[in-house]
Amino acid sequence: MKEKLIRVGTTYLPVQDIEKAAKWYERVLDAKLNYIDEDKAIVNLANQSFFLVKAPKNETANFIDINGKERFSLTFEVNGIEELVALHNELSVKGVTIGDIENRGHAGRNFVFSDADGNKFDVWSELSPSFKE
Repeated sequence: MKEKLIRVGTTYLPVQDIEKAAKWYERVLDAKLNYIDEDKAIVNLANQSFFLVKAPKNETANFIDINGKERFSLTFEVNGIEELVALHNELSVKGVTIGDIENRGHAGRNFVFSDADGNKFDVWSELSPSFKE
């Protein structure tokens, strides 16, 4: 069967202050700001567009799993464990809220970090096969 959906093009993230959030993504994650107005900013990051959308206080993209644990809804990939460790160190130096590097029982290692609005993201040390080419 031919794959119908090719890739994720856009992710929407709730934020409190559009300008502050856009600057955070530029400064911390080297995102490129493409557009900004009073309700949203569009930044390019990790081969897709992220819409930073003004939302009510305490709104995040996170969710609670069946065990009551708050989870991320998005995993970024880096190319290998060395890149994972380097990014972990860089985010730590920049004062980002960050978790420990974890062994979750599958290939590679992961860690979780949060943006300035509390949106959680996962980072995995393994690239998807189509990006290894």
